[in-house]
Amino acid sequence: MHVEKQYRELEKIEEIRVYNIEKNEVFQEAKKVKELEDIRFSNIMKHIPSDINVFQPLDDGDYLVERIGWNLLERLNLMPEDVEGRKFSETSPFYFSIFKETFEEVCKTGKTKPMRIFYYISDKIVTLANIHVLYDEGKVYILSDLTKAEHVTKSIEERQKEEDENKATLIEYFSQTGSFYKAHDEYTWTPGIYNIINRSKETSDAFYNIIFDLVIPEDRPLVEELIDTMSPETDTYENIIRIKTPGGHIKYLDTYLYSKFDANGEVVSHYGLFKDISIDSHKHLTRPVDFMLNGFNHNSKLSLLVEPLSKRYEFSEGFYKMIEIPKREYHHSESILENIVEDDVRKDIKRLIDGEITELNKVLTYKVHGDMDNCKICELFIERFKYGNKDHSIGFLTDITLSRKKQQELIRSNATKNILIKEVHHRVKNNLQVLNSFLNLERREYADNPNRILDNMQARLSSLALLHEKTYNTDDFININLQDYMKDQDETLHMLFGAKDINFTSEVDPKIHLSIDVITPLLLIVDELTMNAIKHAFPDHDMPNKTISKKIDFVDEHICKLILRDNGVGLKDPNALINHNLGWEIINNLTRQINGELEILDCEVGTGFKILFPVNFDHTIAYHREEWGKSNEN
Repeated sequence: MHVEKQYRELEKIEEIRVYNIEKNEVFQEAKKVKELEDIRFSNIMKHIPSDINVFQPLDDGDYLVERIGWNLLERLNLMPEDVEGRKFSETSPFYFSIFKETFEEVCKTGKTKPMRIFYYISDKIVTLANIHVLYDEGKVYILSDLTKAEHVTKSIEERQKEEDENKATLIEYFSQTGSFYKAHDEYTWTPGIYNIINRSKETSDAFYNIIFDLVIPEDRPLVEELIDTMSPETDTYENIIRIKTPGGHIKYLDTYLYSKFDANGEVVSHYGLFKDISIDSHKHLTRPVDFMLNGFNHNSKLSLLVEPLSKRYEFSEGFYKMIEIPKREYHHSESILENIVEDDVRKDIKRLIDGEITELNKVLTYKVHGDMDNCKICELFIERFKYGNKDHSIGFLTDITLSRKKQQELIRSNATKNILIKEVHHRVKNNLQVLNSFLNLERREYADNPNRILDNMQARLSSLALLHEKTYNTDDFININLQDYMKDQDETLHMLFGAKDINFTSEVDPKIHLSIDVITPLLLIVDELTMNAIKHAFPDHDMPNKTISKKIDFVDEHICKLILRDNGVGLKDPNALINHNLGWEIINNLTRQINGELEILDCEVGTGFKILFPVNFDHTIAYHREEWGKSNEN
């Protein structure tokens, strides 16, 4: 038998994995120490699906077993009289060791504690128990719901479906689109619609068109035209309408509607897609997708592709720079594939478009304007997934021409540098996976505050874009001057948050040179600490001389020290930050990646952090990718 324990900080739940347990390890014969009175509601407990286990605290720190649930008794082939009236530690030392600390906690605090136990045979889950431990009227109760292996598998499949739905919701949010489906006189609205109209879901939304209800008087004739023209002969409709949101904002919506009719000409269902194109109107409103796209716009070597397999695509500026066609002149169609040199890549992209495959990750040669004398080497990644009856896609295009050229030069000149440059080719993808991990973590933690997710992501994107832009123009990826990067990062942060009247200062020893493996997480650590300070250190917006400063210097020839301080209100409870803060969890993960040690400083004014980290260490970029993959799974 083997037992693993882990606390899931985001879910606030203790998770236990038990491998290859035998009956004789769970139950042992023990002497009965007390005759028990009848338990209140014992007959009712027999008819409740959950196992209900009852324990009475004893003076010696042990617990008397008063009741064991029927499911557990059946699995162990026991009768109630075999275990009841006995000490918990003697009749089941295994379960006593698992629950002892939890029992003490619920008895002391009176708060219910959730737990989750997975039972494995070899590496396969056979049973999952979702448990709640609570204390009431002097007794401890364990409520346990058991799920068999086939239901565990179903749950995994359902989680995959939920993950796809989350991706679709994210794409709707960033591309500012939403859709509805109407059947049997009831509407089903996707989350993107509520983002467009700036309000939350209401029960009555199923019974009327919540978009048409907001159409301004000048555009109501367009709605009437729609109602009059929809028929079996004219079953589609496209137009631009204007709505006035509950907050009073005018939005322009590109509207596409489709109706399905039966053989008798009766309406079977309606489908509608709305895209907020207010950015193209004279109002110049900003859409959420622009925050994400703008994070890439200063990088000509990397582009974000939102819905690349759809006519309703959104690409960052880097895409148009790579293909050397102005955005206003570009027409998105499969004809762009004709400029890809490799036949197999063209075939795989068409297979992706046709839905034969769901993911593409290829290196390709692109002929700019069809000219073989002007070719670029690019890495293309696109993921396709389904949400409801609709396909969605998202991807990245990276120009690796320069790095490939450098690779060839390094191969000819130095085998060691050749190994390094191969790792550099994967850096963009690895950092995007790190960003994806951040996004998944924050989407669960800040689901009700999307603006915070956008602000955090834009800061990280800007820092990584700065990192990529500078490293693409250097031949040395091991000895990089840190002072230059910190200075540029200050300018970037000031540009993003300068409106908050916060001063950013840096003092960096000019002799510090670090590898890209260290600088990447170090920049992200500074981002996280800075964003935490911006959000929490200065609740008084009128406070003068708001400052966030950082200092990096040598402790000795092997160790560097980062001190980051603010002159804000300070931390009232440092333990609350450590135990219940997603930002702190992210900073800890990043600090471990550089083998660092993190400490909260005792400051008279404001808050300070100290990180000690080695100048050189053996971890590689591949390690970071694996580390963050584990963090994302957790």
